[in-house]
Amino acid sequence: MDTSVPNLPRFVWPKMVPPLDAEQTEISNDFMRHWHEVLPKKYGAIEKFNHGYPLRFLPDLPHFRTLELGAGIGAHLAFEDLSRQDYHCIELRQNMADAIMERFPQVTAAVGDCQRHLPYEDGFFDRVVVVHVLEHLPDLPACLDEVKRVLKPGGLFSVVLPCDPGLAYEVARKISAERIFKARYKLPYGWLIRREHINSPEEILQLMGERFSEIDRSYFPLKIPVANFNLCIGTTCRNG
Repeated sequence: MDTSVPNLPRFVWPKMVPPLDAEQTEISNDFMRHWHEVLPKKYGAIEKFNHGYPLRFLPDLPHFRTLELGAGIGAHLAFEDLSRQDYHCIELRQNMADAIMERFPQVTAAVGDCQRHLPYEDGFFDRVVVVHVLEHLPDLPACLDEVKRVLKPGGLFSVVLPCDPGLAYEVARKISAERIFKARYKLPYGWLIRREHINSPEEILQLMGERFSEIDRSYFPLKIPVANFNLCIGTTCRNG
């Protein structure tokens, strides 16, 4: 199995990520399921920020529409007040969309690629939420253009992203995900994570700034606005 680490250029899209072979795909799928089970149990503080940050800014409306991209199996949904919003999710995998609707029958979950045309009309949503997804997308500009299209003028766009690459994030990863991965598969971790986290905070924030007006940026766990010293960044923007 090829365990070399891909070297992807910055600020170039779409990014050409080397495909996984069959063995790599099996390991990747297994680890992603395992990691999402471990994360909330062992690393609750970071999960509190991940899912609490998007709740800081909500539309000033009695009822509104929200779209979440890359919702997985609905981890973030448990934090939302679904009684005051029509909540829609876009998920790439059918089994995950099915899991969302089983857990949250009042939610609409559709299968789709957020880097392609979203199945909604222009200006359909008051709010878009994305938690640890934008760093994974080879065609990030296309995704952000779709967000801008389906979000109402003045609508809120809340994003949480990892400070990767970054000094604090690298140290934390070595004692968490990387340690668990190596123990589980007896393999190096770089070949996988460098295919996953392909967009840096600098790239993501620049592209967002070209399309939206930022109203807040928060860092975790420190308030020092330097990615190297933190693990996550939350940012909220308005459309237009």
